Amino acid sequence: MPIAAPNSLVSRLSPPPIPSVVAWSRDYAGAKGPLIDLSQAVPGYPAHPQMLRLLGEAAASQAMTGYGPIEGETALREAYARHVSEVYGATVDAANVQITSGCNQAFMCAAIALAGAGETVALTNPFYFNHDTTLAMLGIERALVECDAANGFLPDLASAEQVLAAGARVLAVVTPNNPTGAVYPPALLHDLFLLCRKYGAWLIIDETYRDFLAEGYGPPHALLSEPDWEETLVLLYSFSKSFCIPGHRLGAITAGPKLLAEITKVMDNMQICAPRSAQHAVARALPVLAGWRADNRLEIARRADALKAVMADLPGWDIAAIGAYFAFIRHPFADLPSTAVAERLAKEAGVISIPGAYFGEGQERYLRLAFANADAASIGLLGERLR
Repeated sequence: MPIAAPNSLVSRLSPPPIPSVVAWSRDYAGAKGPLIDLSQAVPGYPAHPQMLRLLGEAAASQAMTGYGPIEGETALREAYARHVSEVYGATVDAANVQITSGCNQAFMCAAIALAGAGETVALTNPFYFNHDTTLAMLGIERALVECDAANGFLPDLASAEQVLAAGARVLAVVTPNNPTGAVYPPALLHDLFLLCRKYGAWLIIDETYRDFLAEGYGPPHALLSEPDWEETLVLLYSFSKSFCIPGHRLGAITAGPKLLAEITKVMDNMQICAPRSAQHAVARALPVLAGWRADNRLEIARRADALKAVMADLPGWDIAAIGAYFAFIRHPFADLPSTAVAERLAKEAGVISIPGAYFGEGQERYLRLAFANADAASIGLLGERLR
């Protein structure tokens, strides 16, 4: 008798990475003090009281209990369009905005709308693992654009052109990068945009950590001012980090109306609409909490500085790249795979990190530290824990 089996495209994948690494810490006996969790990218401070108040008010409204527009609530689409226009000094309308349930869903919706099973999407190496597994379970082939560690893990243009010339329909990048923290300069993003336009491909830029660029950095890029940008560019965003509401699952896609019409079809089948009360709360919070979000950016920068200071005093440990929420750290154990190093750190030192191998090929010498999760004092304890 044949035995029913799950979809092999899903069953062949490893379990979700974050619970796997957190599980290692259950064997930590506490000899070196409290756990320092640098695994998942979650804000290491609470949401603003006004944000909580707005969420509570919206959630208590009878009007929020029904279905909303598939594209997202008009109030948030308009508020976010104004915000994007200010950030980039370009004109973006509500018609360019699709609201999703988190940025992972934004990527999945975009991937389904842009590529079919058997077609190819290019990711950077290292990549964000949920982008990789999304493609795998959809039967979409993956090509890799190499990033040179000696160049701060920025994408190599020759490698990008090679995969696009070979037929990749999409190039997806993350900046500030997850896992490395590398910030892609505007000129590099412009070059990648032109390459995608040359080969008739789409450029997806996941800007989940855009709000944590260095003070005075300026616009992340000028691509929204490019003629006919809507025929090439797709921007993804998450409200989770800057508003400290990851549990409310809210993200956004910025793209041309024609593409968003296709993404709407995907969204309707996936979730119909993103959580409504969170949309209304964020629409009101977006302008009024700008100062608070700016202060948080400075706090995250202080945490980055604390990590740099610790690593400067640790022989054999090096920061390969750092920015926004993450640092990609080169560990000194050349004879051990990154999973073994991360497991030992969790069980023996009480430090939870993500092995470099989870992010792609050739990353065994690295660990990802989500330093934004911990305050500067906790980060300072790493000096003793990593020796």
